[in-house]
Amino acid sequence: MTLEEEIRRRRTFAIISHPDAGKTTLTEKLLLFGGAIHVAGAVKSNKIKKTATSDWMEIEKQRGISVATSVMGFEYRDFKINILDTPGHQDFAEDTFRTLTAVDSVIIVIDSAKGVETQTRKLMQVCRMRKTPVMVFMNKMDREGRDPFDLLDEIEAELGIKVRPLTWPINMGFSFKGVYNIYRKNLNLYTPNKQTVSETVEFNDLKSKELEALIGEKDASKLRDDLELVNGVYPDFDVKEYLAGDLAPVFFGSALNTFGVKELLDCFVEIAPSPRPVQAVERVVEPMEPAFTGFVFKIHANMDPNHRSCIAFVKICSGKFERNVNYKHVRLGKMMKFSAPTAFMAQKKETVDEAFAGDIVGLPDNGGTFKIGDSLSSGENIHFKGLPSFSPEMFKYIENDDPMKQKQLQKGIDQLMDEGVAQLFINQFNGRKIIGTVGQLQFEVIQYRLLHEYNAQCRWEPIRLYKACWIESDDAAELENFKKRKYQFMAKDKEGRDVFLADSQFVLDMAQEDFKHIRFHFTSEF
Repeated sequence: MTLEEEIRRRRTFAIISHPDAGKTTLTEKLLLFGGAIHVAGAVKSNKIKKTATSDWMEIEKQRGISVATSVMGFEYRDFKINILDTPGHQDFAEDTFRTLTAVDSVIIVIDSAKGVETQTRKLMQVCRMRKTPVMVFMNKMDREGRDPFDLLDEIEAELGIKVRPLTWPINMGFSFKGVYNIYRKNLNLYTPNKQTVSETVEFNDLKSKELEALIGEKDASKLRDDLELVNGVYPDFDVKEYLAGDLAPVFFGSALNTFGVKELLDCFVEIAPSPRPVQAVERVVEPMEPAFTGFVFKIHANMDPNHRSCIAFVKICSGKFERNVNYKHVRLGKMMKFSAPTAFMAQKKETVDEAFAGDIVGLPDNGGTFKIGDSLSSGENIHFKGLPSFSPEMFKYIENDDPMKQKQLQKGIDQLMDEGVAQLFINQFNGRKIIGTVGQLQFEVIQYRLLHEYNAQCRWEPIRLYKACWIESDDAAELENFKKRKYQFMAKDKEGRDVFLADSQFVLDMAQEDFKHIRFHFTSEF
């Protein structure tokens, strides 16, 4: 296969939603169709059930939530599919926002009983900003939910995007009978089964009496009326509008019962975009360029606890990546070769000899070589920007709870901070370590992972802070004066940069007013 053919057959997308809408369950079923797994796992695990492939961290299995994005690749028909299953919980939104920079399209999962929820709105803003094509999967149709037309109206109003249903449900809850596939013109009849697929009946003529025989007179009549309304209210489906990010095709189904998922996947591989051009600081990078470029969008410590290894996830933007070939690490300005690049199935990974634009490869990072946002290339000095970094909103002192394990704690903190889910500040006044996060749950995850992955015990102590601001100035004297006056609130971040830890909005406003020549940055990217 030529380079161009390899790249065109790739589909890299993220699955996003509010917590509990069924994102991880949908991922499992897509893997089932791709033949990547043979028995679908469950998110809430007990001893008998297999847990979800993408929720492989111990804390994810216990809580039944995703706390880190996982990457899974598989072949389906003639396509190479890369799925990124993201955390839905808002405390891990930073991981999800970064993941959205590494995908070419998105599937949003919505719970048909709850409709559009807070986290979905926030994630959709990022998709709109990046013009990312979006598909909607309306999940849990086997439970009592809201009227499909109301749900579609809500998506248009709340997410600010036009919609076009490509399948339509026949009832819901106890009387759910299946969906009519508008895109393929066939009828999919529902039989609840978590591992197999329901039957499909080809259906070109909706006026045919066969419809009554299959779903009953009342439902046949309602389906005809609904479809007439759908075709009257919504414009015909236009792939160009979908690819421009202006129109979202909508599918109905039940991920838990493997229903409606194949229709989504079949339509997705046909119409979803292959790798798209990426804007770098210097120029636009086209996926078909022969030279390799890529960027690190995620770092994960301890994917294999036996080896204490860190893995840097690299999204390939152009060309072809090859094992044991020298590539340039742009920030460090040096050439490096990678003897064990890996492709993923969540935690399981295998060494790959080559990968193409659109793929995600894992590079071992044991010496802390990589940071989130680093660029790699065949030799060109190119910088990929736009990876969001958030100013922490919650702060706690981290203290060692076991003096015999100081080294383990230090290593654990270093590696977990490299993942970018939390930030470390060292107070210049008392030398104590402060961890800043976006959400409370992250403190629990850090404590759990330090104990279970690094055998180190930590405890948290309260500190009252409002915001972390990175400061810089062209006026060295004023900067020095500021640091002296605010000595108790000055800290250094992991890179050794100056950070002002303001304890209230008032103090921050006064500081900005009194020191006109100091620039205050609320994210570490500036």
